[in-house]
Amino acid sequence: MNIQPAHRVNAVEEYYFSRKLEQIREMNQEGIPVINLGIGNPDLPPSSKTIEKLVETAHKDTVHGYQSYIGIPALRQGFSKWYAKHFKVELNPANEILPLMGSKEGVMHISMAFLNPGDEVLIPNPGYPAYASATKIAGGEVVYYDLIEENKWQPDFDLLEKMDLSRIKLMWVNYPNMPTGARATMELFEKLIAFGRKHQILIVNDNPYSFILNDEQLSLLAVEGAKDVALELNSMSKSHNMAGWRMGMVAGKPEFIQYILRIKSNMDSGMFLPMQEAAAVALDSPDEWYFEMNKQYTERRKIATAIFDHLGCIYDKNQVGMFLWGSVPVKSGSAEHLTDALLQLARVFITPGLIFGSNGNQYIRISLCSNETMLKEALWRLKTVCAPVRFSQMEKKIAI
Repeated sequence: MNIQPAHRVNAVEEYYFSRKLEQIREMNQEGIPVINLGIGNPDLPPSSKTIEKLVETAHKDTVHGYQSYIGIPALRQGFSKWYAKHFKVELNPANEILPLMGSKEGVMHISMAFLNPGDEVLIPNPGYPAYASATKIAGGEVVYYDLIEENKWQPDFDLLEKMDLSRIKLMWVNYPNMPTGARATMELFEKLIAFGRKHQILIVNDNPYSFILNDEQLSLLAVEGAKDVALELNSMSKSHNMAGWRMGMVAGKPEFIQYILRIKSNMDSGMFLPMQEAAAVALDSPDEWYFEMNKQYTERRKIATAIFDHLGCIYDKNQVGMFLWGSVPVKSGSAEHLTDALLQLARVFITPGLIFGSNGNQYIRISLCSNETMLKEALWRLKTVCAPVRFSQMEKKIAI
């Protein structure tokens, strides 16, 4: 027998966190649990009203069948009102919004809907690995563009203009940025739309982090004329603590949405109705709910910054989102070397920035999705096994 996989299987690797979680499971069996500060998996619950709606609807006899590929009207209207209230963007719920099983699904569907074999795609370095994987699976070719700290983790449009853009079909952007925590700005979004319009490139903003430690929600679609050349993905995983629910959306002009729907309708049979109705309730959460959630993230970030200070990392105190991103001191070696050592010696897992691209090689990322007790325990373990790196700017210690 000589049954071989498709070539696309060899074009991608198993997701980094899939492999790492298996290693952590094996280490946990040795008796000392690993504190996982690597993955952005929210540990806080959705609102109580959201859960109540799920339970109430699930008890009905008529809600357990297949659902529409385009989502129920209440969910699409919920997304529309959410965007109008928080992002100041008007979206027609009838044809400019397509609910998704999480925005990661949307990354693949958009790639399948717009890319032909040989089309090139601009992908940020550092950036979410799924952008490159989806491009390769769809038959496209990856072209990385640099994001660097000196440029506030924004694209250098002068360098982009010097590239051969003749085969570029699509450009992925992600603001607020992951992994760097860089904020979105309307000036940046205006430049992106102008760039896409000039070169006939579809600009896609992946926008799941707007509500975490961020006081201003911005959308690429708020730029005048953006819908002609842009799409935006969003997700309820982070904003509403519903990661396992797989609730997301893509927004854009009807023509683009229809292209994506053609792919999606061949991939699934709709989302469970009670979850859709509950998600619509979550989207109507008052400002106070987001405020209370962010109070907890604020306290967690204080401990995460203490961990970075202890390790001698340099970081931007104004970054947003549910991670903390910082550069590792040169004397500590590479970020991968440091994180492997911390995992083995302190049983604390911190993500090395290299998994997001070569521009992340000297950076590490801490997730704020562990409670204060776990973060303090991680800090104690790190203080126990490694002495603090002394720099002049760190004379003042943060007491926990």
